Amino acid sequence: MLVIETMAGVKGGNMAAVRKTGFGGWALALCLLLVLSAGCNREPETTLKVLAGSELQDMEPVLRDMEAATGVRLQMDYAGSLDGAERLAGGEKADLAWFSHGKYLSLLAGSRVAAQEKIMLSPVVLGVRESQARIWGWTDNSNLTWRDIAAKVTSGELRYAMTDPTSSNTGLTALIGLAAAFSGSGETLKPETIDSAALKSFFAGQALTAGSSGWLAERYLSEQDRLNGMINYESVLLGLNAGGQLREKLVLVYPKEGIVTADYPLMLLNPAQREAYRKVVDYLRTPDTQRKIMDLTLRRPAIAAVKPDARFSDRLLVELPFPNSLEVIDRLLFAYLDEQRRPGHALFVLDTSGSMSGERIQQLKTALVNLAGADRSLSGRFARFRSRERITFIPFSSDVQPAQNFQVGDTAAEGNDMRAIRQAALTLQPRGGTAIFSALQRAYEIAGEAQRNDLSRYYSIVLMTDGESNEGLSEAEFMSTYRKLPEAVRQVRVFPVLFGEGDVKVMKRLAEATGGRVFDGRSGSLSQVFKVIRGYQ
Repeated sequence: MLVIETMAGVKGGNMAAVRKTGFGGWALALCLLLVLSAGCNREPETTLKVLAGSELQDMEPVLRDMEAATGVRLQMDYAGSLDGAERLAGGEKADLAWFSHGKYLSLLAGSRVAAQEKIMLSPVVLGVRESQARIWGWTDNSNLTWRDIAAKVTSGELRYAMTDPTSSNTGLTALIGLAAAFSGSGETLKPETIDSAALKSFFAGQALTAGSSGWLAERYLSEQDRLNGMINYESVLLGLNAGGQLREKLVLVYPKEGIVTADYPLMLLNPAQREAYRKVVDYLRTPDTQRKIMDLTLRRPAIAAVKPDARFSDRLLVELPFPNSLEVIDRLLFAYLDEQRRPGHALFVLDTSGSMSGERIQQLKTALVNLAGADRSLSGRFARFRSRERITFIPFSSDVQPAQNFQVGDTAAEGNDMRAIRQAALTLQPRGGTAIFSALQRAYEIAGEAQRNDLSRYYSIVLMTDGESNEGLSEAEFMSTYRKLPEAVRQVRVFPVLFGEGDVKVMKRLAEATGGRVFDGRSGSLSQVFKVIRGYQ
């Protein structure tokens, strides 16, 4: 009876009735076991499909408790904000949507939103290394402005990390906040009030980009020596400070013009599920749950009955206005990509070995052709090769083929620049073996030479292969050469794409050694994977 007694004790039951001997005691114990088992494995009364932002994965413990209390399960389908908004605008069926912001989704597909409620809050702010903040007089400075911050970028003193606004909501929120602050009007942004020159000057200090706020934070931990700031959710910055891995804590900066706050609205899309939706919202907005969310995720409560604890700044936060026009947001995003951000040089190391024959080479061609203007979807237009960008194709099989270089000026799908890239992609032909590391070495040679002529660009390497290296340099020989490269060249990241029979362990080692990230193209669409990678270039 020891196991039975322990279980009953955990559940708070009274074992007095079961401590007697004989069949009756055993029967009662067995009955208790069955009841407890049934309670643990109870199926939810309702399951709601939710299209959600990937950062909400940290809410899963809260959602498990909610399911037990309400009988409603949320089936989370994680997606990027722009991708999710596009999917919903295209008619994809879902019961709920849950992203850090609902404003862009409401502009794009507002007719589908039947109701929405804020669940939690997290301003998007700048975190600055503590010693730097003290030298600059930024600690507890209520008069600090965004233009003061921009001045440190212009002087070369501030080098920060920020996500891509077309891939991640933190980047989009930061871009909108900066544009509103630099406009100086205090009113909703209009095309004529956007100060493009100020934005371009500010983004010159962006030394690290990413397609997700979580990966950005991870990379910051590895690159603290060369970066002294990061724009991210307040919750992410507070989490880094509490995590014990920072050599210096980050001072969170709240400029006096204001910031834009992510309010995580839970949005009802399927009116037939209004009753279940109300159960979920009512549970998540109770004071006890709001405190649990604050403790677990470091996001602020969304209800006045629960006050933020001592970990949060007690400064009065000024909220900058969010644009009420898709035209303004799209103009901001395209201007960021084509005019304001540091231009990129993206090198694509492409496996054209014999094993790529048939459907595989066709998938690769389609992915590249889509980036060169063939994908006319909303996300496709943002992911395509951008003005001022340089593109290099390095095909390889048994040997490394001559590199093909392109300078993008015209981003129109039918323009000469995009046509030339599409034509190069369509001529790729599979043959021979697989010289992965010889091709990578050539990519670093090209990147190093390009850096010597232009240090202002953001360099990256995409490696797409469907197999193991069986020709040319070995992994050990490549790594020996890589470690001898100048520091600036070693900072060029490799983003391997797993495909076919690609070696997972080797690709992970490459990504870790170069500060990149592995992307999985073995199932689903290779085109979609290539679009996601664009947020890291």
